[in-house]
Amino acid sequence: MQKKLNVAVLGSTGYVGLELIKLLSKHPNVKINFLGSEHPKQSLSKINSKFYKINLKSNQTFDPSKSDFVFLALPHGVSQFYVKKLFDKIKIIDLSADFRLDKLSTYKKSYESKHICSNLLKKFVYGLPEINKNLIKKSNNISVPGCYPTSILLPLIPLLKKQLIKNQNIIIDSKSGYSGAGKKFDLKNIRTNNDYNFYNYNTNSHRHISEIKQELIKCCSKKISFSFNPHIMPNFRGMMSTIYCDLNYNIDFETISKNLKQFSTKNYFIHFFDKNQRADFFSVQNNNKCIIKIFKHANDRKIIIVSLIDNLIKGAAGQAVQCFNLRNNFLEKLSLDS
Repeated sequence: MQKKLNVAVLGSTGYVGLELIKLLSKHPNVKINFLGSEHPKQSLSKINSKFYKINLKSNQTFDPSKSDFVFLALPHGVSQFYVKKLFDKIKIIDLSADFRLDKLSTYKKSYESKHICSNLLKKFVYGLPEINKNLIKKSNNISVPGCYPTSILLPLIPLLKKQLIKNQNIIIDSKSGYSGAGKKFDLKNIRTNNDYNFYNYNTNSHRHISEIKQELIKCCSKKISFSFNPHIMPNFRGMMSTIYCDLNYNIDFETISKNLKQFSTKNYFIHFFDKNQRADFFSVQNNNKCIIKIFKHANDRKIIIVSLIDNLIKGAAGQAVQCFNLRNNFLEKLSLDS
């Protein structure tokens, strides 16, 4: 029987932290030995009834020597303070944006804040398992991608790598459940006594644009041009990105379909849906799947891609556990099968 790894979760009472605990608590190779929270001595069952057996003990100071891994489910700007203290003392899986970007100037511009350990930016591997699997297996410091970038990069990178689509004039239209905005999100924005609301925000100025651009440029070594229009929906979880692309010369719908099917065959959590399968939020909620479906455009030199994930699972906690599994040579799907 394999020895269990001691795992700590800091930021354990946020939406993502709670999802991490749920996944890690059923992992056969994990013992959760520390939970950090801004709510010390509070029973997790008061926050979520599913955790009636787990109590917080966060009034203690976290000792990295007692854990093998730490998951940082903390906001950007906060996580970096812990990384500075913990770097090289423990294996780190960071779910904030603090170590996703390679350049300090890009981080400052995107997040309008300083970085106290920018020398560590390049010490983290970008934790997109289907793309960076081999790098993740060798790294002690993993930065988990954002939810919007995950839904966008997974279908685009395989196509751009093989030069099947043009790297200019890509149009990305994304919709997210409100949990992506965190616990401080005001529900009055999307719900009243009379009806539900739906709106776009930060069009072509969203913080995740720099992350998307960085990773797309890596895969094709060319200038990338895209527009990004994110939306908040009145449901709790789920994310859908609809992407409009121009096909390269001599590439047709069938070629795109074939390549994305191959991509899904090679990756356990990628599911390619055929034309008769409906891709919707119910298909991805509470699981670690990324569902991809493609549609013909009225112009046969274009393609429409629909990509769906659960923003809290494949877009955050599930992807973090997937990286954890890869790093430890566990089955990639361990504790992630719904």
